[in-house]
Amino acid sequence: MKIISFGDIHEDLSTLKFMKNELETADLIIITGDLTNYHGRKEAQKVIEGIMEFNQNILAQFGNLDTSDVNDYLSEKNINLHGNGHIINEIGIFGVGGSNPTPFQTPTEFTEGEIEAFLRIGFEKVRSAKWKIMVPHAPPKGTKIDVIGNGTHVGSLSVRDFIIRYKPDISLSGHIHEARGSHKLGNTLLFNAGMYREGGYVKIEKRSDDLIAELKILT
Repeated sequence: MKIISFGDIHEDLSTLKFMKNELETADLIIITGDLTNYHGRKEAQKVIEGIMEFNQNILAQFGNLDTSDVNDYLSEKNINLHGNGHIINEIGIFGVGGSNPTPFQTPTEFTEGEIEAFLRIGFEKVRSAKWKIMVPHAPPKGTKIDVIGNGTHVGSLSVRDFIIRYKPDISLSGHIHEARGSHKLGNTLLFNAGMYREGGYVKIEKRSDDLIAELKILT
């Protein structure tokens, strides 16, 4: 099984054509959030339909720069990860969209308590899965993937605490564009693919009895 994940698309699908083979041969595409740029359903639909031209198997969630009707749209299509969980081929995938509070009052922000609650709801739906992939749009606080330009860590403490407590195999985030990279928290592999137009994505493969994940950059 092959999974391709990316996010922070912000309505720019120009990178898709350079990933044609990866997308078409994937068993699943995971979108970590921020389909639009302060927009809603209409713009999100264009993004999802653009990706579905390459692969129909998508799970997605809204980010902090998406309005609430993006969440509604993804739920109507039965592909929503936010506060939800899906088990596919023994892999449980669950997520939380939006972000912890920012100084910018973006469209979709949650308290740390709300983030924890959404994660718990999704986790309970996949608790029985052999492997678990957690998809918080906001990265865990205090890691290499939540650092802004001045060195401040701005990720979610609830996301961090949830990873430490429940130990998912992989966590896929976005949100902090300049913090593209990978890290490890306990035994959980952490990834932030950065802005999609800059060519970052995560490739996950289920091989025999293991999940192999790596951050990839288009060159």
